[in-house]
Amino acid sequence: MRSKHSSAINHLMELSDIFINDAGRLRSGWRFAIFVAVYLLLLFLITGVFQAVLYFSPRAIRQAVSGDYASEFISAAIFFLIAAIAGLICNKFLEELPWRALGWAFYSGWTRDLLFGVLIGSLSLLLATGISASGGKLRFALNSSALFQPVIKNILSSLAVFIPAAAAEEMLFRGYTLQTFTRAKLAWVGVIVTCVAFSLLHMNNPNVVPVFTFINTALAGVWLAVAYLRTRSLWLPLGIHFSWNWTMNSFMGIPVSGITKFAPAPLFLALDSGPAWLTGGDYGLEGGAACTIALLVSTLFIWHARFLKPSEEMLRMTANENPKRKDSVSIFEQHDEDNPLT
Repeated sequence: MRSKHSSAINHLMELSDIFINDAGRLRSGWRFAIFVAVYLLLLFLITGVFQAVLYFSPRAIRQAVSGDYASEFISAAIFFLIAAIAGLICNKFLEELPWRALGWAFYSGWTRDLLFGVLIGSLSLLLATGISASGGKLRFALNSSALFQPVIKNILSSLAVFIPAAAAEEMLFRGYTLQTFTRAKLAWVGVIVTCVAFSLLHMNNPNVVPVFTFINTALAGVWLAVAYLRTRSLWLPLGIHFSWNWTMNSFMGIPVSGITKFAPAPLFLALDSGPAWLTGGDYGLEGGAACTIALLVSTLFIWHARFLKPSEEMLRMTANENPKRKDSVSIFEQHDEDNPLT
């Protein structure tokens, strides 16, 4: 009888290993699956409520939020909120971690990381532009048809789209998913999962160049993931992400992932008569080899930049699994403690 009980207990312990790691936490793969489920549930609920409220709103309100800038800002804000709530729930209930662990902590160097990100993103875009211009007949002309005031207004107003859009994508792709795999010492899994998902998200954009779009967008995911891993916060990748898009569209007049509507009056007008495989054609730089080269160079730079490093607080919350407290017992541990044969 004792042998049968021991065998059953051993089998239960082996089963528990499938779900629970050495730190007493649910394994990262299961945490990721729960995050996806929570995200999709919140996506259904919150977007449904928003659509219902909008449907019963006065016509003036519906018209006000239907413009390009307003609709994109609201969409980005909603998707940021959904990813943030899902990440917060999983951090709190699966890993007992605070909001700050998601990467938006105002630690002592957060402004420095954000500004470095803005600089790196802009310079990386200019590198891709320079490669296209030198080898692909991509030329630029000052937008003389637009007055000074519309250009400045366009540059500033486009920030209302590019910053929240970048924040929403960083919250989703470099947020909980990448972070929970990183704590499990499986950062490479998190990078692959988030990069593939990030790339697939862009495949329905206008003027897609199938091979280059997928490769470059996935590579951009690696670029931004490395930026997160170097600082363990989202400020650096946020700065890189929005400044790349902002510089490309509002200053250089180049489509961002095939989209042009957010910069009707850019500072420069791009005149692209070069080979599409290099310049990206109508999709913009992100659909060509010049972008591939620039992203590789920038990724290597970020990886080796010694001035980019995490704060002690952020490293502490992301470097390892958060061990489960002894007063918080899993169902498997509770079963074993209650069993007199263990």
